[in-house]
Amino acid sequence: MQQLGKTLMGARERKGLTLRDVERETGVSNAYLSQLENMKIKAPSPNVLHKLATLYEIGYSALMRMAGYPVAESTGVADEVVRLAARLGPTSSDEEEALAEYLEFLRSRTPRRR
Repeated sequence: MQQLGKTLMGARERKGLTLRDVERETGVSNAYLSQLENMKIKAPSPNVLHKLATLYEIGYSALMRMAGYPVAESTGVADEVVRLAARLGPTSSDEEEALAEYLEFLRSRTPRRR
């Protein structure tokens, strides 16, 4: 659940939205949204998660998985992709290329455990 709260907050912030903005866009109260982000809600509504996934342009199934709901064909990769996308926000192709090159550089400096 902690991961869900951080992912939702990060996605909202990267979109430059306040809780009140999200409330206006989704019809979900800002109090509920705040409780979601601060991990006070133990079983978030799938309908709310769907609205947020749509607004934030992130994977609904990944949010459902983070909330503890069973999701068919779970690979775990989607969660990592959603977390990374939420942290980075929109990127240009040039930025993606630069990030990939920098990550390759970092990995070349550190021996990887297998």
